[in-house]
Amino acid sequence: MPSALASAPAASIDRRFINRGASRSTLARFSLWLLPWFGLLALGAYAMYLCLSQGLFHTNMDNRYAFGLWIFLDLTIIALGAGAFFTGFLLYVLRNKELKAVINSAVVIGLTCYSGAMVVLAVDVGQPLRAWFTYYHPNVHSMLTEVTFCITCYLAVLAIEYVPLVLKNRQLKLRPSFLVFEWELHKLMVVFALVGTLLSFFHQGSLGGLFGVLRGRPFVFREGFAIWPSTFFLFILSAMAAGPSFVALTTWLVEKLARRRLIQAAVYDTLGRISGKLLLAYVFLKTIDTLLWINQTAPGRGFPAHRFYLESAFGTWMLFAEIVLFGLLPAAILIRPSWRARRGALITGAILACLGVTLNRFVLTIQTMALPTLPFDRFLYYSPSWQEYAAFGAIIAYAVLVYSFSYRYLTLFPQERELALSSKRS
Repeated sequence: MPSALASAPAASIDRRFINRGASRSTLARFSLWLLPWFGLLALGAYAMYLCLSQGLFHTNMDNRYAFGLWIFLDLTIIALGAGAFFTGFLLYVLRNKELKAVINSAVVIGLTCYSGAMVVLAVDVGQPLRAWFTYYHPNVHSMLTEVTFCITCYLAVLAIEYVPLVLKNRQLKLRPSFLVFEWELHKLMVVFALVGTLLSFFHQGSLGGLFGVLRGRPFVFREGFAIWPSTFFLFILSAMAAGPSFVALTTWLVEKLARRRLIQAAVYDTLGRISGKLLLAYVFLKTIDTLLWINQTAPGRGFPAHRFYLESAFGTWMLFAEIVLFGLLPAAILIRPSWRARRGALITGAILACLGVTLNRFVLTIQTMALPTLPFDRFLYYSPSWQEYAAFGAIIAYAVLVYSFSYRYLTLFPQERELALSSKRS
């Protein structure tokens, strides 16, 4: 750092890196906001250290409950992070220009979701010295191999898409070489959007297809189209439906915390409309899939469907909640223009949509592992250890920290300055 900057007060240096026209809190208040998140990150890092250095006995998973809290939440944040690839596809490929207002934010959301998921998966493996086996000795018959390679490649794509945001920083733009590099990368965004869409399409589908091919677990086993079970397509569609809702919800939360408008109302309307239509299609196909499973698939394998809902913890109320309360209801809210026009209704619909995809991933992981698969098996309860909670808490803290720094020093919402000027004039 130049001596002029080194000798300047910290607050003055901080202001030099904030883009012109952007109103931000003082460095002291920003530091106070970061403090608890750094504390949570430190606690989670310690929990990860215990799991990696001493073993996975620090968790409450075992051979029967191999998929626990980490996998459930990994599947959830990967689905919510789908807003990155889908928003990029809509903007750069389908030319939906309104989404330019949130594409930068969507990239940051996707980057934190996918990188955080990769960290949790690395801890979940339990043997860091053998983590590279997945790449060097891949099991070509496993869907998880395809998922690993696709997620890794898409994380690289997200990192490349994040670079132009960094290079647009107020101080970095002063370097002509950085400005040229950013411009050249910007011209390739269509290519990265297409590559990201292809990679996300397959790994989202394979995550769902993984459960659909488990013949030993009739609760999730599904017939399908050609070589793909129906869960392959349902995972893709549910992620595409929840992604725009999560982008809208995140933007709304940032607006509340920052106490300023960041995007125009038309952008919220577009995100809600897209999410609502896709969610309605998902609920329709999910209902057909469930009816076929109840009447054909499960009975055909010797398991009446009602047997899977005998435990009160996972009763039929969960099926109703997933399809109706967190599926059909938010779809109805987000599809109607008069309801989308009300910010409270739109955000409620977005929250319900995100809860719906979360519940779906919970059912396919936690509930699937709990249910007996043989007549002499018993129902298995599972409660995560504090290390499992803390490790994932660190991922949440990491995501908040990256997003906070990005919002403060980068341009995540191009409409922010325009809206601030218009509000001053009015």
